[in-house]
Amino acid sequence: MQKLSKEIMGTIQTHGELIQRLKRTSDIESFRFSVSEKIDFLPGQFLKVVFDTKNPNNKELNKYLSLSSSPTKEYIEVTKKLSGSAFSEKLNALEVGDKVYFQGPLGNCIFKAEYKKIAFLIGGIGITPVNSIMEYIYDKKLNNDVVLLYSNRTEEIAFKKELDFWQTTNNIKVYYTITDCKPTDNKCIAGLINKDLLLQMIKDWSQRVFFVFGPQSMINSMRKLCFNVGCEENNINTEVFIGY
Repeated sequence: MQKLSKEIMGTIQTHGELIQRLKRTSDIESFRFSVSEKIDFLPGQFLKVVFDTKNPNNKELNKYLSLSSSPTKEYIEVTKKLSGSAFSEKLNALEVGDKVYFQGPLGNCIFKAEYKKIAFLIGGIGITPVNSIMEYIYDKKLNNDVVLLYSNRTEEIAFKKELDFWQTTNNIKVYYTITDCKPTDNKCIAGLINKDLLLQMIKDWSQRVFFVFGPQSMINSMRKLCFNVGCEENNINTEVFIGY
């Protein structure tokens, strides 16, 4: 086992060994790791993936990713839309058995069992922490009432298989919206997440705690939507993806 230098011992908590890669869409992939020390995280949190251990502040090679697996699993999973960035290239080059360092967990936008009614307003890769929460609810056999409005550009939807399955086993409803083309799947709705759709699909919105994950533009848009509907500030939980 490679030892960490004194220089990074205080900043890198643990390392993981890649055990599996899973293709979610043509450009979104999940990476599962067994970890040297268990990371005690809460559903909805994220961590820092560190490729440059000599310079933990290297923003090109060390980035924050949401945990897309439940804390109930023996492994940890992160999911990324792969682009041409140096960080994406590092991820894409990983092979089973390779080691990666992690710092975390981080984030306060988390699932709590006392949130009996929850609504998610999500776009694209923002689904990653939602997957962690949904998987946790399923694994723990909780009876939380969940509604997810999930917007994508096309019908190539990350985690759709898992989301469709959870709808059949839990008190979970998922509505897919497609923005850039006419959907061929009658389960998908054409258009953006807007006030009319929210009021139609979440009639008991005033009783729910809302979660919004994603880039700042998504946060701003969905927060404004929640306020336009009439949601109270303390019922809206948001987490901006740092370095998204």
